[in-house]
Parts: sequence; C-alpha cells; structure tokens
Amino acid sequence: MKTSIATVSVSGELPEKLEAIARAGFDGVEIFENDFLAFDGSPADVGRMARDLGLVITLFQPFRDFEGMPDTLRSRTFDRAERKFDIMQELGTDMVLVCSNVSQAALGGLDRAAADFRELGERAAKRGLKVGYEALAWGRYVNDHRDAWEIVRRADHENVGLILDSFHSLSRKIDITSIRSIPKEKIFIVQLADAPLIDMDLLYWSRHFRNMPGEGDLPVTEFTEAVASTGYDGFFSLEIFNDQFRGGSTRAIAADGHRSLIYLADQIRRKVETPIGIEMPARAEVKGVGFIEFATDDEEAVELVGILQALGFRKAAVHRSKKVTLFQQGDIRILINVDPEGFANAAYAVHGTFAYAVALVVEDATEAYARALALDAEPFTQAVVEGELQLPAIRGVGGGLIYLIDDKSPLGRFSEIDFLPVAEEGEEGDAKHAGDAGLLHVDHIAQTVAYDEMLTWLLFYTSIFETRKTPMIDIIDPSGVVRSQVIENQSGTLRITMNGAENRRTLAGHFMAEKFGSGIQHLAFSTDDIFATAAALRTKGFKPLPISPNYYDDVEARFGLEPELTERLKAENILYDRDGEGEYFQLYSGTYGEGFFFEVVERRAYRGYGAPNAIFRIAALKKQMRPEGIPRDAG
Repeated sequence: MKTSIATVSVSGELPEKLEAIARAGFDGVEIFENDFLAFDGSPADVGRMARDLGLVITLFQPFRDFEGMPDTLRSRTFDRAERKFDIMQELGTDMVLVCSNVSQAALGGLDRAAADFRELGERAAKRGLKVGYEALAWGRYVNDHRDAWEIVRRADHENVGLILDSFHSLSRKIDITSIRSIPKEKIFIVQLADAPLIDMDLLYWSRHFRNMPGEGDLPVTEFTEAVASTGYDGFFSLEIFNDQFRGGSTRAIAADGHRSLIYLADQIRRKVETPIGIEMPARAEVKGVGFIEFATDDEEAVELVGILQALGFRKAAVHRSKKVTLFQQGDIRILINVDPEGFANAAYAVHGTFAYAVALVVEDATEAYARALALDAEPFTQAVVEGELQLPAIRGVGGGLIYLIDDKSPLGRFSEIDFLPVAEEGEEGDAKHAGDAGLLHVDHIAQTVAYDEMLTWLLFYTSIFETRKTPMIDIIDPSGVVRSQVIENQSGTLRITMNGAENRRTLAGHFMAEKFGSGIQHLAFSTDDIFATAAALRTKGFKPLPISPNYYDDVEARFGLEPELTERLKAENILYDRDGEGEYFQLYSGTYGEGFFFEVVERRAYRGYGAPNAIFRIAALKKQMRPEGIPRDAG
C-alpha cells in the first residue's frame, strides 16, 4: 500500500508536520492549502522540504466552488484554478483536489459540470497536471460519489479523475458496491477516514469527529475492499479533521495514522487478492496473562508484598541473577522487581512503585512480535545473563512493556529457567500466609491514560492482537467524568479496560498526575466463590474497601435480592451487578500509593465490568486518598 496523509490531519506548523509524517513512515503527503498559506516560505521551499524528507506530494487541496458557476463567475473560477496550477508546479505535485460545489450561486446539471471539468482538464494537461473530483457529503448538487463519477465519465478527459473519500460515502450510507465498477485508472486517489457513529449535521460531524481507520465505527474496511477489487494500486491517504488531534502530539498522531493504514491493508489482503498490504502474521491470539511485574525499591516493596500476602499470594521463586521475586496464586504470577539496575529501576525512578510490565501468553511469540513490529510497535531489549531468557518485548502504555511468551518454546518456561523455587510457606514461615484465597486468573487489567491517548491504545491493541473494542461509556467520578472503553477477546483470556482521564481531580486523573503518565491503575483477579474468598482473605488480614451501607439498601430494591444475600454482601463489602441472566460480584482493596488498587471478582455468565458500581467504588476509594496539598510523608 502506498500511504499518504493530509497535513490537516496532524497538529503543529508545516515543517513539524512534514517531519512527523516522514518519521512515521508515510510515502506521501497532501498539502492542505491553509497549512501552506500559514507558512512563510515559498511553494518551492515546501516542495524541497518534502523531497528532502523522502515524501511525495500526492496532491494540493482543496479547490472549492468550481463546477456549475454562472457565466458571470465562471471566468473568475478558471482564473483561480490557473493560480492553483502555478502553486502546484512550484510545489512539485501534479494533482489538485476539487471538491463538489457548495456555493449558493452554483447551477445544477451533470452536463454543465462535466463541461467545466473537461475544460479544466484541458488547461491542466497543458501543464502536465491532473484534476481529481470529490463529492462532498454536503455538496449542493453533488453529494454522492456515483454522481461525481458520472460527471468525470462525461467529462471524458485523461487528466480528470475521481477522488473517493470513505467518510463522504459512508456517512451518507451510500452503496459502496458501486465503486467496484469504476475503472481503476479513473480513481486518482483514495482518502480514508473513520468516525464514531453520531447523529449530527454531516458538515459538523466531518469537521470535528473524524478519526483513523479502525478507531471509529464506520465500515472503512468494506469501503477499502470495494476499492481494492477494482485493482486500484495508487495512494491511500488519510484526511482527518478532529479537534482532539489538532491539539495532540504531532508525532503520535502521525504514527497512529501510519499504523491504521498498515492494519487496514492487512485486513484487505486477507479478504481479496490485492497488491496492497505487506506480508505479516495474523493478529495474535492471547491465551492468558503470563505475569504482571511491579517496579519498586526495597522499602516500598514491603507494603506491596504485605498486600499480596493478604490476598493469598505466596512467595514462589526468586530470580537467578536479579532482585526479582515471583509471587503466585492459581494461574496468577506477580513479579516484584527491586533490582537497582535495568529498565525496571528507571521506571521506578520516574513513576514510583508501578505495574510497568505485562506478559501476554500468545499462540506463537515470534509471530506476534513480528506482527507488532510490522505495525510500528517499538521493540525493547535489555541485556540478560547467559543462560537466561531474552523475552521478546514491545513498548506499551505509558512507555511500559508488553512481553510476549508462548507454550511452544522455552519462553513458556521462564519461571523455571530464570527463577529458583523457594519454600511455599513464605520466607519466614509465617503460617498466617499459608494457603491461597481461591484467586484463579487475571480477570482484567485496568489502564488509565490521558483521554486524548485512548484512540492510540485502542488501535494498538486491536491491530496487534485478536481483540475487539466495546462501545465507550462514561464513568461518573464525584469530581468529573472518565471515559471508559474495553479491549477484549471472545474467550475472555484478555480483558483490558481503558479509562481516559481529562481532569486531574478525578481518581484516574490523580493517578496519572502523581505517576507522571499513563499506566496500570488496578488489577482484577477472578474467583469462583466470592464469599469463600472473602472469608479466606479475612483470616489473612486483608482489609476490604468499606462501601457505604446506603448502597446495599438500594441494590436490594433495585435487583429484588433476598435480604439474606444483601446482608452477606454488606458484611463483606461486596458490590453486586446483574446483566440479563448474568451476575457479577466485586470486592476491592483499599488504595496503595497514589490510587492503585486490587479487585476480586466472580462472574456468573456476566460479560460486563460492573460499570454501574463504579461511582460507589470511586467515592469509597477517594476517601482514602491523600488530600491535595498534603505531602506524602505527612503523619
């Protein structure tokens, strides 16, 4: 796939945009007229900058309100076009985008529009240029790519072709099978954009809420498949208008755009024979969470280890060469890394005690790693002692790590190869911590990110791993709203809740502010008997998060619970939810550090995450937080 992106899609000044676009790996760039007009240099300067960065200028855009103008305005319209041709030749591009007319002065009629384009094509041909016509979804007379194609067909000029834009076609729910009959040589360029499904004015929706393919809800894959079926092998270009992107990181947005196109091409390549796309392994199937690793120091590790032991974890092994301890219960492995060297120590220096790494068990770690790199993931390596495993790893949320392991290679035996077992009853033989509490698996991992990073990480996970995203919901915090969306697979072996914080006064925002960035804020472990687990935890000294007694009066009435069940829930501070026939039980720890906490859940045919209970859980957790302005070490 030949990739391109319009400069309007990313933030910053034009030189910064071009540098980020090139760095992300794009082949070409569309120069948006406003970006050029705000730049102090000449068109030739822009052309040189692009070429020096290895970018082709795929087109100059947009040329507005051209076709169908009355005679009194027509000559002026062509004069404007000639000036645009001058700029294009200085830029070093051979194509201009002409969008369908929205002027109140415009006159309708396919033949009138075709005649205008034929003359424009003649003028363009004299300069060796091309004209691409695009139907705006809100065009006065032409708002359908089928009508735009009919005008191009009637113009019948070699230098006049069609520009297809996924947003304009999909937002109007136009039948995309019509694309399949368009000759590939008459499709001059294809612009792609996704968007969330929102019922609003088309122009406003387009100008403020577009996003990268795979980040929204439009059938962009089906649209692109229809284009590919024509044999089209030209540029696929992103044209994204998004308020959030305009204020975001230029490099990050450009990188997201490139990843979205590589992922889209891979999806198409797996459906139809097409020259677009590169060979890469399929999305990785995640079979489970291999381990979660905390970075900390000797002093802060004491409290963290105490919490794990109160949750029923036992010290199972120590690393052969590093100061890393493995705690285990059921299939859950927690690593506590206090080593004074390496990446974990650097992560601790920046973030404090932090769950900085996750290992995912996949079908084939080598293939999963290769796919991640093909999708622009950043690889990570650090030195290991001879005889120890070098786990393939990529950078994840907040600069943390995602390790990839499998059961078909020595990677799956990392705890045997890199660790030495210790006695089950604990380092000091404390019988209080003997025996587990019935925790079985990692149910889900909750990652808190800045709201404007959410689309980045949703695309990251769904493009590399065999997962899907759920609809976004609002989580009500007493101090604001947190946007939440889930990435999960069908089997439930990987569930990640992404919580987007916009306000540092929320629990999620406070965590991000104090930890200096995004990261894992809570871990949820599953049990098959929440009441037995609660009883076992009580014997180990576990202190559950106190829940307001008013909650239980309401939950009993809301779900029609038997009073005996309500009393059991209340006695153990367990929250309850129901989804159809499914039931969900949640038990929380208090906060550790600056808002980190643990959760124990029991699912009974329940697919959700207890969102209705979030406001009560957050209110209870915030009561335990250090008040603003109070130092951490204040007594």
